[in-house]
Amino acid sequence: MRGVVKPLLTAVCASLLFACSDSDNKLPEVEPPTTPPDPQTTDPFLRVTHASPDAPAVDILANGEVLADLTSVDYQVSSGWISVPDATYDVQVEALLPGDTSITAIEASLTLEDDKTYDVIAIDTTANIMPLVIENDLAEVTEGNVRLQVVHAAPAAPMVDVYVTAPDADIAAAQPVATASFMDYTGQVEVPAGDYQIRIAAAGTETVVFDSGSLSLAAGADLLVLATENVGAGESPVTLLVADGTSSFLVWDASAGADLRVVHAVADAPAVDVIANNEAVLVENAPFLAATGYLNVPAADYLIDVAATGGGATVIDDAAVTLAQGQTYTAIANSELASIGLDLVMDTPRRIATAAQVRIFHASPGAGDVDIYVTADGDIDSAEPAFSGVPFTSPVLAETGYVQLSAGDYFVTVTVAGTKTAAIETGMLSLAAGSIYTAIAVDAAGGGLPPQLILMDDF
Repeated sequence: MRGVVKPLLTAVCASLLFACSDSDNKLPEVEPPTTPPDPQTTDPFLRVTHASPDAPAVDILANGEVLADLTSVDYQVSSGWISVPDATYDVQVEALLPGDTSITAIEASLTLEDDKTYDVIAIDTTANIMPLVIENDLAEVTEGNVRLQVVHAAPAAPMVDVYVTAPDADIAAAQPVATASFMDYTGQVEVPAGDYQIRIAAAGTETVVFDSGSLSLAAGADLLVLATENVGAGESPVTLLVADGTSSFLVWDASAGADLRVVHAVADAPAVDVIANNEAVLVENAPFLAATGYLNVPAADYLIDVAATGGGATVIDDAAVTLAQGQTYTAIANSELASIGLDLVMDTPRRIATAAQVRIFHASPGAGDVDIYVTADGDIDSAEPAFSGVPFTSPVLAETGYVQLSAGDYFVTVTVAGTKTAAIETGMLSLAAGSIYTAIAVDAAGGGLPPQLILMDDF
């Protein structure tokens, strides 16, 4: 066992038996996996986790072949248990790069023995990525218990104390189950099934930087819990990645909320206010072309009104939106005033060290169907469009999604579909790896052509 790890004291075990709280952050029960490792089967079991916060999606290979269909595995994802024969394997993690290319990010020889389980975690930032291998004996979870193993997998987080208590228990009266630095991990610890709260504090303090709220853990669950770098909403430096043997899921900090920004893309509409649940003003006096920064709001269901500033007419009334815990969104008021729509899109704010990420929305009703070219020199005469025949649709806008490009200089040209007549020419754009670029094509002020761009994120 690596790291400075304190045993789970008897007093802490007793505190875990307290009655559950009324926390609003209570999650559904974590059930045991449907196909847990069978202790009667002596073959080793293998599980793979992507925990490198700025690395691209990866393919996992063993002895030169893709392992168990593990392709395009993204950050904060764990596989289920994979039963393999005992042997020595050459394991490769292939990082997927722009242009359908890849590079070997990790290469290691791994000897797997019978009656063992192995967690292989791709950990640290892309520049320093490495495998962390955790070996355990293959054994059943004691009846009525849940088994936990905790890993500090957040490279930017300092040494921390990890508390596992009854919901709302005072951590001043508790002992941490572990004190861990990056890449440290605990042994496997069993506790009675029930309701728990996981809190992480800076080592030696009671300053909580992550709070799970109340979690219900079902008997038989065998959980690997990784404190990974938070790339979603909220101020906590970490998000818990929980692997249950079948798949994995995220547990966000209880106060993470959701991040929301608002874009006014209706060329013939006045400046507007954006109001939630008929009372909370989220944005005031936003003119055409305005794009707010991200606002952190509680995760919840909302009714959104968009009204002309100064008590004018309501142009969008009670649009129902759901903002999920930890997620990031952009709300785009689009189309023309007479047919105004609201598109709520989910953003992916995670930056990838190996690529620039570009996302383009078509929100120009006057432009009709368009082709989008991405070239190195702006000459589209002999080029094929990267996206062809992109229509204007509302309220849900057509978009490219996040397109990964190698760092470099590019020209983006938008034409009327099927022609080489440029409607928008960006000029040279210098795109940097690790950056995100979002553009929304909209009408000219007042409506109609020529279209123009609203530029966001790192533009």
